[in-house]
Amino acid sequence: MDELKEKIAGEITLSENAGDTMKKWRELFGISQTELAKHLNISTSTISDYEGNRRQSPGISIIKRFVDALFVIDETRGSEVIQSLEKFRAGETQKKEEAFQLHEFHSSVTGTDFNRLIEGKVIANPAYLDDIKIFGYTVLDSLKVILEMAPMEFPKLFGVTTERAFFFDNVSTGRSPMVVIRVAPMKPKIVVMLGLTNIDKLAIKIALIEKIPLIATKLTISEINERLSKI
Repeated sequence: MDELKEKIAGEITLSENAGDTMKKWRELFGISQTELAKHLNISTSTISDYEGNRRQSPGISIIKRFVDALFVIDETRGSEVIQSLEKFRAGETQKKEEAFQLHEFHSSVTGTDFNRLIEGKVIANPAYLDDIKIFGYTVLDSLKVILEMAPMEFPKLFGVTTERAFFFDNVSTGRSPMVVIRVAPMKPKIVVMLGLTNIDKLAIKIALIEKIPLIATKLTISEINERLSKI
């Protein structure tokens, strides 16, 4: 657990926008500003000022208190987030790099802004984008994931959180990836098909049933990585 705390603290310390990164981790732990402020015995406005980068970047002692608070509050809730993060770290070195690549954001981004950045065309469920916040994305080689990954390995595709987008590459119609999502116990918040102009009707139907925004983009994965690396 100490290594995990050090990882989070290090990410905040090295971030160009420490407040954004603090906000990301607070939201990932599902903790409100009010709850965190009460635990730290400071005002909610102080938390807001740090997250809005309206205060000088926090020092090591403040970051340590912040990270400790996240862990203590999560422990009172059954340590669900901590356990999820520990499982991810344990399996991180074993992930199939040739099948998928994980990317985490420094701060959250709304579904609408995300779609704008990737120049996406929304095929299904555009109304949900405004209410979605994502913290990262996974690029998947559709064929390799479908043919080579065992169902028990599917959680690895989510990195540290399920609040993320899936980009499917090497797809012909989009049907197979959506069928996999339909039967999987864990779902991404957004699905993006790379390089597709016509998406299979069944894939669209599944997206509608699952209430997952389905997006198509003509950008290459290199262009997408460059744009999203700024978040």
